[in-house]
Amino acid sequence: MCRLLGYVGDSPLSAEDALGPDQFAAFTGLSRVHRDGWGMAWRTPGGIAVATSPRTAAEDPRFHELAATPLSDAGVVHLRWATDGLLVGPENTHPFTAQGLALAHNGSIQPVPALEALLSDRARAALQGTTDSERYFQFVLDRINASGDEAEGLHDAIRRLATAFPRASLNALVLSSTALYCVHVNSLAQPPLADLREVFGSDERMPAGHATAYFALSYRSDDRGVRVASTGLSEPGWTPLPQNAILTIDLATKAIEIMRLSLPDHGTVRA
Repeated sequence: MCRLLGYVGDSPLSAEDALGPDQFAAFTGLSRVHRDGWGMAWRTPGGIAVATSPRTAAEDPRFHELAATPLSDAGVVHLRWATDGLLVGPENTHPFTAQGLALAHNGSIQPVPALEALLSDRARAALQGTTDSERYFQFVLDRINASGDEAEGLHDAIRRLATAFPRASLNALVLSSTALYCVHVNSLAQPPLADLREVFGSDERMPAGHATAYFALSYRSDDRGVRVASTGLSEPGWTPLPQNAILTIDLATKAIEIMRLSLPDHGTVRA
């Protein structure tokens, strides 16, 4: 389970500036729990650049250096909390990147062998780590390659995975040279409340939203740009994303589009 932050601005800005120093400090503080690595992806003239580390974000000078640097007008930050049984190491650290795309995931898709079985030979050969998240990314690439269209392929991948793995959280940020996509699909996913209560002692001591809406995603658009983020930030003014939806930010126009996905009804929807 992880935390996600994505941002789009009119000109290059740092991740810290995208949220503001206080809120970014709060986001970084979430690595007290989401401590199994961090990663950033950002748009460059030559494609998508990525930096990752298995170190805890708050304790890594490289994280703070990059977070304070205006790298791009569009970027993604990921704080990893490894799913039980998955190793902490460079090969398992998000975002994953290939073919001009980067993906950072918050959730779990189980069983992993069933997910891997959906992959093409190309995708299986490209795997470097052991996570469901990397296999999720490679499946998205498979569907994009099959359709020939970035958005259409992503939407197709999400529909197929939500059908095959209804209890998974598919929450993700996907960054390309033209768009930032925010996937909010997790209707039957079980939040890690027992683990959170073990860390914090009580629901009241958890960061904002963790006890009641761990998988919720929200967005905010103002003169600073557009941001999307997981729960954990207490600043007002964020708009919750609807369930079973993909928010797309066009990097050229900064236009926001929210597409509701038609998915099978597997039961009660949760945040």
